[in-house]
Amino acid sequence: MAPAGAKKAVVLGLGISGMAAVRFLQDRGLKVAVSEYRPYGALRVEEQDLAGTLACETGGHSEDFVLQGDIIVASPGVPLDLPVLQAARTASIPIVGELALAAGNISVPVIGVTGSNGKTTVTSLIGELLRGCGYHPFVGGNIGTPLLSAFSDGADYDVMVLELSSFQLDLSGEFRPDIGLLLNLTPDHLDRHDCMEEYVRAKMRMFIHQEPEDYAILGGDDALVMQQAEGIRASVATFGHDRQHQACIVGDEIRVDVNGREAGNFSLAPTSLNSMVNHLNAAAAILAVTRLGAAGSCIDGGLRSFVVAAHRMTRVAEVRGVTFINDSKATNVGAMAAALKSCPPGVVLIAGGRDKHGDFAGLRELVRERVAHMLCIGEATDMLQETFGELTDVEPVRDMQAAVTRGAALAKPGQTVLLAPGCASFDMFTDYGARGRVFTAAVHAMMDTRELI
Repeated sequence: MAPAGAKKAVVLGLGISGMAAVRFLQDRGLKVAVSEYRPYGALRVEEQDLAGTLACETGGHSEDFVLQGDIIVASPGVPLDLPVLQAARTASIPIVGELALAAGNISVPVIGVTGSNGKTTVTSLIGELLRGCGYHPFVGGNIGTPLLSAFSDGADYDVMVLELSSFQLDLSGEFRPDIGLLLNLTPDHLDRHDCMEEYVRAKMRMFIHQEPEDYAILGGDDALVMQQAEGIRASVATFGHDRQHQACIVGDEIRVDVNGREAGNFSLAPTSLNSMVNHLNAAAAILAVTRLGAAGSCIDGGLRSFVVAAHRMTRVAEVRGVTFINDSKATNVGAMAAALKSCPPGVVLIAGGRDKHGDFAGLRELVRERVAHMLCIGEATDMLQETFGELTDVEPVRDMQAAVTRGAALAKPGQTVLLAPGCASFDMFTDYGARGRVFTAAVHAMMDTRELI
């Protein structure tokens, strides 16, 4: 919610979140200006069209322009240590994000999902389960559709399901979800957050305004997550592999209880979620919708219809007994670890990219156990060689096509060629999706030329 008395807002960043913020603020009577670091010619057509209706600067953020606002709305990707934001703090100009603007304007229950890994799958799955139970959910946030667009799209939602990054939670203001999920915590985005403690604090902003009647759903298998539980005022429920959890994973089933009474057993065997990583994701999602009040009898259909998004442990092909798996979404250390644990020993691992300053040394024992060969691409190659070179065969390759070709040559029947980079993609690709598509295309091209047949 905009501070009382604010008449003019300056929005930093004219991406999809920034455009939604402009419309939200205009609808509430504020005069809006936009400051964008990209040059005008780099803006998309729709961004240029909106910019043409506003006071707008492009090609950087100047103090004279930005500090004219009564409030500054920073889009999620804007670094919070920008000099212009430091000047705004000195001038006591409030800096808010989209969650802070939405706070106080939401009239339906809110489910917020955060964590280092699995956010998109859990958010999407919650939406699918709710639709199967007759709800009309808004599903958005960091998943791609900005939260603030829900206020202007004309739809009549009865629940909001939001994927929330640490960047969004940094400026969350008074935002309060009715049900907040913290899936896991592993080092991530330490190129933005100064340390792991700061990253954890950002994630925990999910819960600071919750009340005892709200729910906090925590990944019970994650020791660091559970260390945060003590300061949470909401009612805490957990998911994981121990029988004590309210959503307990037993084999390929999720067993859920509500207030000490069984709410249902849900088999994942006939679904796309039947993997180690997605057992946890499914448990979190099922627990959230049951806490909202969805009936267990209608959840099975949603589980069966759900399709895991691309680039998340996606099985691309099997050639002469060698399985090729695309987990390009594994952009941090924790996701790389989860991917390796989901594969049998003897993995040919394709890793690397732009280092996000994760603790790769913590994977040394897992790499020793699971990885037969490591093929390194991108900027992190030297770091990966130094970290793992004495534990397994580590080899630099020039690009993804070379990695696939070399991986196919090294792998033996029964082994897996796994793309789980553990790093961001931006040194070589526009995003993790582009990286995954190049991997998939290289596998298919290799099959078409029958190099392994």
